[in-house]
Amino acid sequence: MTVLITGSRGKVATTLIPLLRERGLGVRSASASPGKLSLPDGVARVVCDLDDPATFPAALAGVESVFLYANPQHIDTFLAEAKAAGVQHIVLLSSSSVLEPDADTNAIAAMHRAVEQALERSGILSTFLRPGGFAGNALGWSWGAKSTGTVDHPFPGAQAATIHEADIADAALAALTRPEPRGRAHHLTGPVSLSIAEQVAILAEASGRPLTVNAVSAAAWKESMAEFLPSEVADALLGYFAAHDGHPDTVTTVVEELTGHPARTFESWARENADAFRP
Repeated sequence: MTVLITGSRGKVATTLIPLLRERGLGVRSASASPGKLSLPDGVARVVCDLDDPATFPAALAGVESVFLYANPQHIDTFLAEAKAAGVQHIVLLSSSSVLEPDADTNAIAAMHRAVEQALERSGILSTFLRPGGFAGNALGWSWGAKSTGTVDHPFPGAQAATIHEADIADAALAALTRPEPRGRAHHLTGPVSLSIAEQVAILAEASGRPLTVNAVSAAAWKESMAEFLPSEVADALLGYFAAHDGHPDTVTTVVEELTGHPARTFESWARENADAFRP
């Protein structure tokens, strides 16, 4: 079996690729810039830019399964080409935002739900992985942590059951290599709901230096994110933070059900990435 991996420069994909190779599967690593990929031996690379439909046919030729990054722009064209190429199964990296009460108006949820709906229409067997916030999102705090020892956030009490990216990759491996998870949606979370302040405290302990949370206004936070996030995405995140301020996030056992091991803790992620928070 040959598996096409889209979004191959992302943390989930780079973790998944060697896992598939260890199982002896053929892996085709796709990116808009495949020359920049660092790949294990035996992994083919191919141009597949989800913003450019002209790259789809060659990337999909001879592929049986796809690990798909959620990009709605040309999703119907991508799926038509996948069907023509004989793709049998697609595992979508979706988002738990589609489960939130504001999913109809949330930009993050809308993007992922549009791809889910396209897959539902396509007739191709599809599996949806719906993780919550990635533990790796905390790397966005590293500059402030290193330079000032503080993390600016508008809702220090906002809670999330953040998930280690390696657990998402393990869940994707299960969906791509076993029949039981296929054709269903899986809500993936970390093992416990933690507030922003609790996450920062864990990072402080792991890095061996004091870190504090500096409560800022929503407007100030959004302005500070303008270089990195579209306005509508920043608004969606602010809505999530506000809705979960002081309220525990949903915690599931789906990672363990799919992989056979408990979900990794935020503490383990913090230890692995502690250098990013040190001067």
